Amino acid sequence: MEFREFVKLLESKGMLTRITKQVDSEYEISTLIKLLDGKPLLFEKVKGYDMPVIANICVSRDLVALGLGVERLKLIPYVANAIDHPKKYEVDEATDYVDIGTDLTKLPILTYYRCDGGRYFSSAIAIAQDKEYGLNASYHRAMMFKKKDKAGNDVDELETDKLVLRILERDLDAYIKRGLNEFAFCVGNSIQVLVGAAISAAIDVDEMQIANAMAPTKMVRLGGHVVPNSEIVMIMEFTGEEHEEGKFVDLTETVDIIRMQRVARVKHIFVRRGAMFQALLPGGLEHKVLMGMPREPTMYTEVGKVTEVKDVLVTPGGTSWLHGVVSIKKRHPDDGINAIHAAFKGHKSMKHVFIVDDDIDINDPNQVEWAMATRFQGKRGMVMFEDKGSSLDPSSDMATRLTTKIGFDLTIPPEEKPKEGETKKPKKEFQKPPLPLQLKVGDYLPKK
Repeated sequence: MEFREFVKLLESKGMLTRITKQVDSEYEISTLIKLLDGKPLLFEKVKGYDMPVIANICVSRDLVALGLGVERLKLIPYVANAIDHPKKYEVDEATDYVDIGTDLTKLPILTYYRCDGGRYFSSAIAIAQDKEYGLNASYHRAMMFKKKDKAGNDVDELETDKLVLRILERDLDAYIKRGLNEFAFCVGNSIQVLVGAAISAAIDVDEMQIANAMAPTKMVRLGGHVVPNSEIVMIMEFTGEEHEEGKFVDLTETVDIIRMQRVARVKHIFVRRGAMFQALLPGGLEHKVLMGMPREPTMYTEVGKVTEVKDVLVTPGGTSWLHGVVSIKKRHPDDGINAIHAAFKGHKSMKHVFIVDDDIDINDPNQVEWAMATRFQGKRGMVMFEDKGSSLDPSSDMATRLTTKIGFDLTIPPEEKPKEGETKKPKKEFQKPPLPLQLKVGDYLPKK
């Protein structure tokens, strides 16, 4: 279903909270998103704008599963299958869009935190086309910035048709280096598009075909580009300039540094009639789900090549990016160690991974810690090496991105054989015993 259809579904199920009081796009909306994190929100009256703001539509895996029309417990293998089997989509001519010019101040772009460098697009997806590699879809935060005087000093006036984008050295960067100048920047997308654009696929894989494999995805021609049928589509071109980007509160809820980044100019802003502006709180639950959850299918696939996988979780406590837990059905003594190496292959930005047996609920951190306390020995169950990690990790080397990666095999160790001359070692118990009786607690408590 499309973005606005999903919003209607949330409302029909009583899951959408409407904020009817007038709110400000500077700090007030972002504060309310944080205070009500976990609840889909629709801000009906935004000061100075006719367009409402919506947020928190992907704050849980349950909501993602609902948007894709799949059972929650089947979500990770379902997305993994879509990654492995992309599906071609049809392209229609765009309808119901209005060109409102190039003035970004017509949109309720939020200022999220007082430390931010400016107003930010945080949910926008760049759609770029390369003659050889095809279509690429990827997230890039984009900041409005102030004009400069002849001396190069900021003046108290915004550039209303320019953005500075944070672009990592990945596919879009490669497209630009190959000559890409113009691209589309899309806000307000369906769940499958939001998830698909977050997947790190090979450079020649069309992420929108992955989205279409998850759920039928409407693609349209607009402004000379093929784009998902989004609420807002901006056609932009790189100017060849660079500008300071940041500061910005990132996924880890720490403040990212200021960098020189590429500037793009707005050529057109196309808005659907009745459009809603999709906000995404940096460091909030929605940010974490959309960043972390799409890494789980790739980990699931890679670990599945070396052993049987039960479940995968990129953990909230690990910023939904740096820590992962994988439960496996262990068949061989080396399965845990092999799973560590495969998990890092499936999520290259991960810093620590924990491999557990299938009797451990990976969604319960207490159970994972119990497995570490009772089943782990560092001398045999730990893999440690240095490699490039994530720029989001403030403890890593910011220049080289080098970090120390550690994998922990928390699975039940193989039974140790006695050494020559020793008597047989007693067998150790690694599992909790079941309750001695099956009882109904309610039969023993006073009736209310």
